[in-house]
Amino acid sequence: MNRLVIWSEDNILPLANHLAQNRWLVALRNAFVSVIPITIAGSLAVLIKSFILLAKTQLGWSNFATIIKPLGDISYIVWRGSFSLFALFLVVALGYQLAKTYEANRLAGAIIALASFMMSVANFAQIKLHGSNVTIRQAFDISQFSTTGIFTAILFGSGGFAVYLICYKARIMIHLNTNMPHAEQVAFDSLLPGIISLFCIGTINYMFQIITGTYFGNWLLNTIQVPLIKMGQGFGMVLFVTLLIQVFWFFGLNGLGVLSPILDSIWLTAQNVNVTDARNSVVPQFIWVRGSFDSFAWFGGTGGTLMLIIAILLFSKRTDYRTIAKVALAPGIFNISEPIVYGLPIVLNPVYFIPFVVAPIVNVAFSYWVTVMGLVNPVQVAVPSIVPPVLNSFLACNYDPRAIIFAIVNMLIALAIWAPFVFAADKIEDSIHPRTFFSREY
Repeated sequence: MNRLVIWSEDNILPLANHLAQNRWLVALRNAFVSVIPITIAGSLAVLIKSFILLAKTQLGWSNFATIIKPLGDISYIVWRGSFSLFALFLVVALGYQLAKTYEANRLAGAIIALASFMMSVANFAQIKLHGSNVTIRQAFDISQFSTTGIFTAILFGSGGFAVYLICYKARIMIHLNTNMPHAEQVAFDSLLPGIISLFCIGTINYMFQIITGTYFGNWLLNTIQVPLIKMGQGFGMVLFVTLLIQVFWFFGLNGLGVLSPILDSIWLTAQNVNVTDARNSVVPQFIWVRGSFDSFAWFGGTGGTLMLIIAILLFSKRTDYRTIAKVALAPGIFNISEPIVYGLPIVLNPVYFIPFVVAPIVNVAFSYWVTVMGLVNPVQVAVPSIVPPVLNSFLACNYDPRAIIFAIVNMLIALAIWAPFVFAADKIEDSIHPRTFFSREY
């Protein structure tokens, strides 16, 4: 066990530290966090629509459904102005976060990123008219601003800002000696970097259209984004990412934070597609999405530590462990794992290394195949991470009652995995600190 932990520390920890400190990845993670209100608002609109449909078709509350129909219409308006424009909001947030990270003009960074994204999007839309497809020129298809445009937003938003940043840091500016108001001075400082950036991105798009005959955004969607999302549906990929997240957490690094760009780019994109399908009353396309981890494996936070807390309260005789578990119980119910992860601690504690890694992997594997077999709805609603387990699963699966039973079964599986190691911890003398198991000093 010691050799495994030390090997992981020598080979995996440096990579995790590098990813966690990369400013572009941190900015991308923060950008996804910034648009959480948009995601939750759109998902709430889906829940309202689904509840009205449920009341009318399954509960027999026809009059009630008629009375609250205006609420459904309002939800559609909210959806159209929020979730259906997800990529648009994301690229603005990305430009802002990048500018904040590199200490450039934040508003200019957001605008440059947005303009760079818009230049890569096809300026035509296709509609059906009398059974035939009609192409409308000089018009944007709103679907290109939704989840289908996420990768384009990330690539061109980052690229446009990168050119702007190079020029901005090189002081390629119009230098004025007059006493101008601050807002005007800032605008003039960003003028030349912004112009150079936009013309560079415009040139790239022009050359690409001349060579390939298609817009870069359409090409990126079909050749990179769609295959990546499909790859993310593979069983091996899901388990591998789960393993990495747990290992990073074991060394004290926020695994979700480190791998957030990957999780959000692949599985959040798939989740947003499922949310859109649910909104349109279409069968969800994807089995495993970003919210599947929270709904089916991470009870009490990453690692399923709520079940460790319960196991300690049920089986442990150690006073110090029970005290920590009591303190961590309330946060754990709302999926906040830090009190138990750092307070017990689980971090760098070889006693709990195996269950901390194995419990989520078993839960994820079981959940994946149960969902594949159609025994529970795939996650199709974005639910805030602080929603307690079981209720989280019920809402995320769009009011599927089977999700309640399934979540409870998964929690019992995790409890069974944690329990033997709680008994083992009781046999360790209280005077021995977990870190003294290592052959090196910390």
